[in-house]
Amino acid sequence: MLILLIVVAVLMLFAVFAYNRLVRLRQAWKQAFADIDVQLKQRQDLVPNLVETVKGYAAHESGVFTEVTQARAAAMGATSVGEKSAAEGALSGALGRLFAVAENYPQLKANDNFLRLQDELNDIENKIAAARRFMNSAVAEYNGAIQQFPAVLIAGPFGFQPAEMFALDAGERAETKNAPKVSFGG
Repeated sequence: MLILLIVVAVLMLFAVFAYNRLVRLRQAWKQAFADIDVQLKQRQDLVPNLVETVKGYAAHESGVFTEVTQARAAAMGATSVGEKSAAEGALSGALGRLFAVAENYPQLKANDNFLRLQDELNDIENKIAAARRFMNSAVAEYNGAIQQFPAVLIAGPFGFQPAEMFALDAGERAETKNAPKVSFGG
């Protein structure tokens, strides 16, 4: 009888420790997603100033301005990881087209306000990339933990579901795939 009580106690301790570990990992990826969300909000707040600055030099490019504004609105309305990932990819594409328009206006490219906004946007983009890497690492650890034995025995009954990674959009995938090659050979 004593042995049975010890076995039950050990199993209960294991269950408590496994459950707490899964909760800790789930909270880690949710916190990482919240960090990305903060960076995305900063980028979204920067967009209207950027559009207005470019509009001052290229007012007839209204299609690009509308596209950026709509992409920003969609990004602000997205809630899930997948929705945010897709909407932010669309916003990145629209901003790319806005910068392509800016290339046609040398006075704009020399404008201090435009240069400052462009630097801020680049800084935010770098922070988003770092936060995305951190989140995806936390998601991978969490997803691995809920699929490993014996924690899988606890994960299912307690509702631990796989988390979604913050994916690269199609443009970023193409840039990554077509990275420049450096060769020092002769």
